[in-house]
Amino acid sequence: MSDPSLPEPSASGRPAATTPSSPAAAAASATSASASTASAYGPSQASAPAKIRILLADDHALVRRGVRLILDREPDLEVVAEAGDGAEAIDMARTHEADLAVLDIAMPRLTGLQAARELAALKPGLRILMLTMHDNEQYLFQALKSGACGYVLKSVADRDLVAACRAAMRDEPFLYPGAVTALIRNYLDRVRHGEETSDHILTPREEEVLKLVAEGHSSKEIAEILFISIKTVQRHRANLLQKLGLRDRLELTRYAIRAGLIEP
Repeated sequence: MSDPSLPEPSASGRPAATTPSSPAAAAASATSASASTASAYGPSQASAPAKIRILLADDHALVRRGVRLILDREPDLEVVAEAGDGAEAIDMARTHEADLAVLDIAMPRLTGLQAARELAALKPGLRILMLTMHDNEQYLFQALKSGACGYVLKSVADRDLVAACRAAMRDEPFLYPGAVTALIRNYLDRVRHGEETSDHILTPREEEVLKLVAEGHSSKEIAEILFISIKTVQRHRANLLQKLGLRDRLELTRYAIRAGLIEP
């Protein structure tokens, strides 16, 4: 005599499959089946981490191409926009969603240092790295003052740039190896001896005019580039000479070189 509490045997002699006795049990069974299917095909696409979106600015197309190759080969990094100078980098930041800007220092129209200041004000959440050929403490401190969180030398970009990008997104500063102690000591020595530069006395607009004057542009050309009147350009030039205690274009150019606005 069979036990009524057991399922009826099938033709093969094995117990017949049972149907879940409640909606909850059915749901649990469906969830288990889905999990089995997911494990068979690997993790879902939605679980993949978001890539770090990078805006890259350098006035040399060949350099941009090489840097892009370094960055795009990493699974968590992606260059989403490129610019050929500082002003274009600012325009790109307005039209592209980026998490990190990698800027060359010496660029036409606006330097990377000037662009960094503009970008820091325009997009406060944007991290900024300076990528440069200049192993120079003055450029380094100017970069940090401009809002950059890292300073990478092009000569070792293949070794350091990826690490610097990831450090920037963790809100950690990145400086090229071996430089930190020497640069800080040098900076503190200059402060103690009263040699720290007074670059903060210039307004951003005066700095823009200074850079263009030092690059050899006429007042008319500067007015067209900056969309201001010639009279305004002349007033800025007069203010620059007075503030800095200089006499002519040649001395303005020398000051611009010392301030890192143009290359020697």
